[in-house]
Amino acid sequence: MLTPAFDLSQDPDFLTIAIRVPYARVSEFDVYFEGVDFKFYAKPYFLRLTLPGRVVENGMEQGSYDTDKGIFTIRLPKETPGQHFEGLNMLTALLAPRKSRTAKPLVEEIGASEVSEGGVEDEDEEFDWEIEQSPYEEASESALNPQYCYGFGNLRSGVFQRLQDELSDVIDIKDPDFTPAAERRQKRLAAELAKFDPDHYLADFFEDEAVEQVLKYNPWWTDIYSEMMASLGKSQEQENHAALVCFSEEEKYQLRKFVNKSYLLDKRAHHQVYYSLIDILLAYCYETRVTEGEKNVESAWNIRKLSPTLCWFETWTNVHEILVSFGRRVLCYPLYRHFKLVMKAYRDTIMILQLGKSAVLKCLLDVHKIFQENDPAYILNDLYISDYCVWIQKAKSKKLAALAEALKEESLTKAQLGLDLEELEAAALLVQEEETALKAAHPMSRQQTPSSSPEASDSEESDSTTSSETEGSDSEQGELTGSESETADPLQVSSPEGRSALLIVAGGVCRNSATETSDGSPGKPPASSQALRGCRPLIEELGEHLNSTVQVSEPEDSAAGRHSTMQDRVDRQTPSDGRQAVFPTIEK
Repeated sequence: MLTPAFDLSQDPDFLTIAIRVPYARVSEFDVYFEGVDFKFYAKPYFLRLTLPGRVVENGMEQGSYDTDKGIFTIRLPKETPGQHFEGLNMLTALLAPRKSRTAKPLVEEIGASEVSEGGVEDEDEEFDWEIEQSPYEEASESALNPQYCYGFGNLRSGVFQRLQDELSDVIDIKDPDFTPAAERRQKRLAAELAKFDPDHYLADFFEDEAVEQVLKYNPWWTDIYSEMMASLGKSQEQENHAALVCFSEEEKYQLRKFVNKSYLLDKRAHHQVYYSLIDILLAYCYETRVTEGEKNVESAWNIRKLSPTLCWFETWTNVHEILVSFGRRVLCYPLYRHFKLVMKAYRDTIMILQLGKSAVLKCLLDVHKIFQENDPAYILNDLYISDYCVWIQKAKSKKLAALAEALKEESLTKAQLGLDLEELEAAALLVQEEETALKAAHPMSRQQTPSSSPEASDSEESDSTTSSETEGSDSEQGELTGSESETADPLQVSSPEGRSALLIVAGGVCRNSATETSDGSPGKPPASSQALRGCRPLIEELGEHLNSTVQVSEPEDSAAGRHSTMQDRVDRQTPSDGRQAVFPTIEK
């Protein structure tokens, strides 16, 4: 027989059961219901449910069949109209057969007074979250090679003896079957201290743009929690808020595949189950937030690495040490290592627990899917997550509410993590302030020095340029003056018109004769003088170069000596402004 896909819903007066049976004959099906029992048969499908409330056959029951979708829809009247049936989405629990009604139990526990019949504590009993302490007892010598337990409720042992090849890819502890709980904790704390990187932590502390973006993300439970707080009164909160959590078809398929079990757990085991549930939910909330709901190849690694329950098979004695361990691992292993993420995951876990077991089951199903798709991590499903998915469907809502309150009362500070975070931050802030002060001092000196030095350098350049130009012009003129006596005679040409002159321009010599007529009136300048006038614009365009001209003439009636003429010529030299320097004539 095949178990068909089914879904349950309700209104104040009716319970509706939708059963998907494709390829079944409509003419051949049977439906039976009485009290909390419901049975449906349509070859080759068979469905048996244990309903969370009683239904009655009073002639108001209805049934229909959708041939296109292959779905039977059956509406059953409630025995008590207006009654709310809890746990309609706990499909695995609904598939369980009813307990035996015989007076004598099939399995009887001797001396387990704190556990009621069936292994479940009484609903009205107040749950005490303190672990009972027992005096130290010396181990007997006969126990030479004891095997230590782990897994859900510490019910497993010897699993990793046959899985040595996959051990290092799943957990951090090397030999869990022969390592006691106290030694596991010591090794875990040492590994965390060795892994902690102050540089990575300070980098995320100061450059927290990515962390702030992650903190703004709202996962699916935040909207449900806001809707629950806004629309439901406090008296109705425990009854109706589970209906706000919806399961997808894939999640419903996961629930139908689980094998229903009953767990016989003593009080200590019950505490460990609830405490480990907090640890797993903290890791899941961190992973969902940092990936913004988009799972990736690192999701399985993140969850199992941040949960000491999954990575070290850790056992707990109180809620506070769970928070401390989770905070240390967040600051040691994942990509984003910030204390704000620790506190955000802590608040998210409180929300999920307050939403009830439907929200917790949805988170566990997501973890189960992540591990199932990761090759080595599927072992953790067999050890923990599958059992949690079955167990949580039968857990008491009051216990989860009490666990949420116990978690809400706890607080966590950086000093409690034992990683010297406050000292690191204080030292880093001091260094940052010193660097800021140095940077503030250097720009002032840079602003003062460049503002004065360019002017000084410019003035020095102009002074040096002026002096060099002056020296160059003096030397050039000196050379020209000294060479006059040597070149004047060979270049002097007597002319009947009167006087002739040599014109020296920029180190070059050309003839520039201004002729006079017999009556003393100036004549037409020769062609060389006209050529010089054409060259003057070019000389003026050269800028800073000094151009000087020397005019030497020999009047007919002058008999003055060369020495006095040279001295007068130097005294009458014009400034170096690019104009011609006119010297007195030298007569022969």
